Amino acid sequence: MNGLDHVAILVSDLDAAVKLYRDVYGLELAEIEEVPTEKVRVAIFGHGTGRIELVSPTGPDSPMAKAIEKRGEGLHHVCLEVPDLPKAMADLKAKGAPLLDEKPRPGAGGTQVAFVHPKGSNGVLVELKQAGSGSH
Repeated sequence: MNGLDHVAILVSDLDAAVKLYRDVYGLELAEIEEVPTEKVRVAIFGHGTGRIELVSPTGPDSPMAKAIEKRGEGLHHVCLEVPDLPKAMADLKAKGAPLLDEKPRPGAGGTQVAFVHPKGSNGVLVELKQAGSGSH
């Protein structure tokens, strides 16, 4: 693991949340992107490691809409950067980590990602992202 890539916060109103993080907290908005495969829009603050990503459902059929309905807004996941995603997934699986993905899947910015179930990470959903993939 290379360390923290980003922290994702689930929000119901992306535009209002962007105004809060940009205008009140003074963070630099890098971009807003729609990820159709995940049925979300993502606002990214900062560059490089340690970014904040606001994640918002694009419709009521989005898994994120269901997550907000069940748990409300708030911290959704932390993302760790890995040099080789398939190898990291195999290593974690061999060590008993409960992976939610059998193979890498598309993430924001053209990245490849995979998730580890919160039950294997002290209640926190962990995203793994391959280093150097995508624009983020």
